[in-house]
Amino acid sequence: MNLLVIGAGAWGTALAVSASRATGRHQVTLWARDAARVQAMQAERTNARYLPGIAFPEGLRVQGGSDASLAQALSGQDLIIMATPVSAARDMLIRLQRATVPVAWLSKGFEAPLAATGSTASSAPFGLMVHEIRAQVAPNLRAGVLSGPSFALEVARGQPTALVAASEHAEVRDALVAAFHGPTLRVYANDDIIGTEVGGAVKNVLAIATGLCDGLSLGLNARAALITRGLAEMTRLGVALGARAETFTGLSGLGDLVLTATGDLSRNRKVGLLLAQGNSLAEAVQSLGHVAEGVYCARTVVQRAASLGVDMPIAKSVVALLDGKIQPAEAVALLMDREPTTEQA
Repeated sequence: MNLLVIGAGAWGTALAVSASRATGRHQVTLWARDAARVQAMQAERTNARYLPGIAFPEGLRVQGGSDASLAQALSGQDLIIMATPVSAARDMLIRLQRATVPVAWLSKGFEAPLAATGSTASSAPFGLMVHEIRAQVAPNLRAGVLSGPSFALEVARGQPTALVAASEHAEVRDALVAAFHGPTLRVYANDDIIGTEVGGAVKNVLAIATGLCDGLSLGLNARAALITRGLAEMTRLGVALGARAETFTGLSGLGDLVLTATGDLSRNRKVGLLLAQGNSLAEAVQSLGHVAEGVYCARTVVQRAASLGVDMPIAKSVVALLDGKIQPAEAVALLMDREPTTEQA
């Protein structure tokens, strides 16, 4: 299989490395926009910025640096992977709208509301998930998402990982399984792309809350309660958007939430930890060196929930904290002072 990964951040690079290790099965190309970084990766055979110490397999090609090089790289591929932030998904999907091969993205989150940028491309007052953007700008594209509990560094090291290939198109699911399923990476197919994307987006917001909980030393009881109630919030929103409830007990729901909320490699959890330590949001984000999608999509999660009449108190507390309206300890107090209710509510 000829496989193109567009975007040389940590996750895109990790998947390109993983697929390249399947000697004789795939020809993998990693494409990056920054010409200087492309030259450095070609010379050093590693991505020193995002995955230092991970050597590229011999067969992994690195290209990029211009729009012309992207057009050239797209030729002859069997599968295209978009390893870009959500903020870049719309532009990339427009570029790929006439692709005749399966396309999948790795992004987890919501696009910033277009109204805030002055765009009239959508009448929605809130941002969209990538499958919704695809429906707007590339409706004929056979596409899907590769998601699930996964830290890029562990995948690049070849440590055991399980992912979900979600799409309404069987051809896309099959292509993702063929490209990435192997001895250390198991890929499960799922046709609930809505649930898979909701899980991937909302868990980032909930991980900020869990990092806050851990940073305030509230204990393991509090962490378990927060994760469990967070899963309930995630499920309520997903079902209201058309997802299946059972998706949220799987890898892209509960699995990704547990990993992101508790793992030391989680950027979103790190934001919560830093806020609990008294850092400002700007300081916390700057210290990461990577994108923490939960910071940028928390408000959209709450807006979409409100528009559907879905209660998400944890997510709302995170937004109030990120906006500077409350302090870390106040966020916890708001959640604990809520009126008693049934567990199913």
